[in-house]
Amino acid sequence: MKAQEILKKAQLFTHLSGPEMLAVSSRAVVKRFEPGQTIFSEGEPCEGLHVIAQGKLRLFKTSASGREQVLAEEGPGSSVAELPVLDGGAYPASAVAVSACETLFLARRDFRAICLEHPDVALKVLTVVGARLRRLVGIIEELSFTTVRQRIIAYLLREADEQGTKSWAGVEFDLPGTHQELANRIGTVRELVSRNLARLQAEKLIASDGRHIIIHDVAKLQAEQEVGG
Repeated sequence: MKAQEILKKAQLFTHLSGPEMLAVSSRAVVKRFEPGQTIFSEGEPCEGLHVIAQGKLRLFKTSASGREQVLAEEGPGSSVAELPVLDGGAYPASAVAVSACETLFLARRDFRAICLEHPDVALKVLTVVGARLRRLVGIIEELSFTTVRQRIIAYLLREADEQGTKSWAGVEFDLPGTHQELANRIGTVRELVSRNLARLQAEKLIASDGRHIIIHDVAKLQAEQEVGG
């Protein structure tokens, strides 16, 4: 796809004027990444931001002990690393390609020059950064004020809502990753994920066969999330 077609689909640039779009697209460079390839690492100097054209990437932070906390998975139309581009700091998180990924890369110097020439671009960036900050606050609240059981139930309910199909047994869907990947998403360890899923199954709130999950009664599971335990 042409650079302008990709940028028009990106939240960051979709409402730009013709001259603004030309200023951005003329400076964009195509980059390609293989599945599992690191796009940038936490703590590295920020070179620029990426607009995802194809594929998907995962943003995450790593603790001193090596445990990962997934912040988000981003796909086509999303942009990453806007904040360090603006404040001049290092990348605050790492990004890795989940699948074969193609991005439009804007060097930090070029992007700052565009913002100075076209102030509306900077306002759009602030809107996106603000939305991302709200999402991160939500992650902090969930990690601080809910139990692992509640976080697992919340995750199952989100997956059921987004990709579940109704059957005679309830709402069915497949987990998109392993128990370790689920642990990374909700801020815990694999053993606790496996233990809590087994407990939910023993309580007949869900049925589990590998990655395949059936929620027998969504309302009942929602009530358990509110109770915790």
